[in-house]
Amino acid sequence: MNLPHIKTPLSVEAYLEGELHAEVRHEYLAGEVYAMTGASRAHNLIAGNLFTALHTHLRGGPFRVFMSDMKLRLRHAREDYFYYPDLMVTCRAEDNARYWCEQPALIVEVLSESTERTDSREKLFAYQHIAALQEYLLLAQDRRVATLFRRAEEEWSVTRLGGGDTLELASVGLSVPLERIYEGIGEEDGEAGT
Repeated sequence: MNLPHIKTPLSVEAYLEGELHAEVRHEYLAGEVYAMTGASRAHNLIAGNLFTALHTHLRGGPFRVFMSDMKLRLRHAREDYFYYPDLMVTCRAEDNARYWCEQPALIVEVLSESTERTDSREKLFAYQHIAALQEYLLLAQDRRVATLFRRAEEEWSVTRLGGGDTLELASVGLSVPLERIYEGIGEEDGEAGT
């Protein structure tokens, strides 16, 4: 008789140790580990443009901007989750773990065909449980479109921007034209236009 294979969840400690030596980053969802794929040229340009705008704007203040190699740790329903957002901004002095943040004010994900569903559903739901989170921004890479989720009390509003619109990030006091975020992106980078 063959017994079914029972998959034992990976402990948080084993995951964190493995990530220190892994060649590929992995997200951790309540004991399950998922490898992350590489990012496209457009993805990197968009994330880099917004990182530059945020870093320049926030320099010298209490905010810290982190790129995609810093993990976000969530605890929900007695389970641990670790994600790698494309960008995070945090300003709480107590949010100072070496390899992750837990209380960002702003999270940004650059969408791709393979991540759009996860970023706009699973992560949106998970991120809304972060008490300090004020805004969650999704940036398309195949067109110049931004979707901004903003917390107002216990409710979340959504704003969609495109073309010549200006993105207003109240969580960090930054106003930036969408064209600046998409600067340098063209059809050769996989961007289809407005």
